[in-house]
Amino acid sequence: MREIDIPQSISAAFDSVNLINELNVISELTEKQIKIKSINVSHLQLMMSKDWFVDALTEEQTNKINSVI
Repeated sequence: MREIDIPQSISAAFDSVNLINELNVISELTEKQIKIKSINVSHLQLMMSKDWFVDALTEEQTNKINSVI
């Protein structure tokens, strides 16, 4: 993994975090929204299984990701 990819990966992960948080405030999700949320949660779970990714996160970033998965 090139170092330049790490910040991009973290940014993409937080796009998922933000989207999940937006969906969490909707009282009734559509089927499409449920699928989108699931895909984004899976993306974050996958990223959190990668040592290089977790090692690059701050404690606050780790907590924010873990709070939505």
